[in-house]
Amino acid sequence: MNVNKKQNLIRIIASVLIVLVVAGIWFIKNNSEKDGAANPDFELEATALDLDQLKSYGLPIVIDFGSDSCNSCKEMAPVLEELNTELQGKAIVKFVDVSKYPSAAEGLPIAFIPTQLFFDKNGNPFVPSDPQAMGMKLYPSNITKKHAFTVHGGGMTKEQFMNVLSEMGIEE
Repeated sequence: MNVNKKQNLIRIIASVLIVLVVAGIWFIKNNSEKDGAANPDFELEATALDLDQLKSYGLPIVIDFGSDSCNSCKEMAPVLEELNTELQGKAIVKFVDVSKYPSAAEGLPIAFIPTQLFFDKNGNPFVPSDPQAMGMKLYPSNITKKHAFTVHGGGMTKEQFMNVLSEMGIEE
């Protein structure tokens, strides 16, 4: 009878360990996805854009179109990297190198680089209180004629980005 108790105890301990291992794996997997580490949508550099997918996260979005060969773009690169890191879970900050991935900018109002597009947390084009003061231009859709894009052309500092994001309602 003593042997049966030991065997039952070993079975119980083995079962508990298996459950703990499975729960641990599930916990690690889910937490790494929540912080964006395993999700390419939250990485800075993009080779293509799925705006509908990005908008589905319910976060403000900034997409910078530039090139590694553009001097103003090179100056902005550290700012974009910093914003992408600091704002994980609060905003989506993307960079598209249009010299390497020109198709990612097709159909978008990108006349020169760097150019940034802004969308609010509801997935709508950001509507600044004073577009002219912020150096932004609002573009309508060619089909619906409704506001489709809010664009800033040229380089931006971290302070300028944060001012825009603050007006977009980002929680710091």
